[in-house]
Amino acid sequence: MNVIIETPYKSRNKFDYDKHTDLFKFSKVIPSGMEFPCDMGFIPHTEGEDGDPLDALVLMDETTYPGCLVECRVLGVIKAEQKEKHKKAERNDRFILVPAKMEEYDHLRHIDDLNQHKVRSISHFFENYNKAEGKEFTLKEIAGPDEAHKLIKKAKK
Repeated sequence: MNVIIETPYKSRNKFDYDKHTDLFKFSKVIPSGMEFPCDMGFIPHTEGEDGDPLDALVLMDETTYPGCLVECRVLGVIKAEQKEKHKKAERNDRFILVPAKMEEYDHLRHIDDLNQHKVRSISHFFENYNKAEGKEFTLKEIAGPDEAHKLIKKAKK
């Protein structure tokens, strides 16, 4: 599964892919004391309920760069809803992946193989990140790779 990185691990700078210019654009600096808990990007040629490509969180030990393509293995999905003020809640899942070519993570095949503190900290990051934006992020379920692959297949364009 290919993932395109938008925002690097440990960054406070948020970047977004701009499909109109085909470039990566600086979006904002997230609040002091916060940093992205992993590389964040998207799964190309997909579309989620929010109209954007599916969100992909790539766990690795070092940062990559905006625009970097990473071949990954899907471990699972954090199923979630996101709600802006005065709007209807919509699904905005976060897919959890690891690089396919990283020997240190060869043993990881399922989200349950991860330290569950890491999974909770990722979810808490998105709760706090969205709260700072005046939005709500609600964890609905954590599911393994089979469910994640079904959701990705459904979102393929």
